[in-house]
Formats: sequence, structure tokens, C-alpha cells
Amino acid sequence: MNKTTTLLVLSGLTLACASAFAAGEPVIGLITKTETNPFFVKMKEGAHAEAQKLGAKLLTGAGKTDGDNAGQITAMENMIAGGAKTILITPSDSKAIVPAIKKAQEKA
Repeated sequence: MNKTTTLLVLSGLTLACASAFAAGEPVIGLITKTETNPFFVKMKEGAHAEAQKLGAKLLTGAGKTDGDNAGQITAMENMIAGGAKTILITPSDSKAIVPAIKKAQEKA
């Protein structure tokens, strides 16, 4: 992961935590395309470090393979059930994930 991407992820997590602190301990979700791609492994490591620093609970998930939209939807549903009010996602299919994101927004 390059420095720009790292900063974007950490900035996004910092903003998510700042808005979630008003409601108590923030629960933040991070959904990546896969758990094995080195890029997403580093992204997850950075997000965990930042969440710990900020006192937030970070839930993570991913599809089983690149392109696993159903796996990402399941991860999102699990995060909502786990109390996440903010979810950062790297969508495998940016069009197919929209209905699930809209459903999640309605529950927030």
C-alpha cells in the first residue's frame, strides 16, 4: 500500500470515528475485496492500529475471492448487526453493492 492510500484509509477511519464518538464507543466496519491481497492486508493493519489509537471497535470483513459481492453484502449485514454505524468499503462490484448500501443507510 502506498502512502497516499494509507493516509486516505486512516483519514477515513479518523473521520468515521469522530462522527461516531457522539453516540458512545464507535463501531466502525471495514470491508475489503479479499483477506489475502497484500494491499488489503496492509489496509486492515493500518485501520486496526488507528481504531485502537482512537478507542474505536473495528469490525472487518471481505469477500472470499475478488468479485465476491455476496460475501461483501453478508459482511455488511453482520457489521450492522454488530452495531456499526459507519462502514468503509472497497466494493468488488460498485453497481451490485448499491442496493445493500441503501438498505444499510436506511437502518442507520
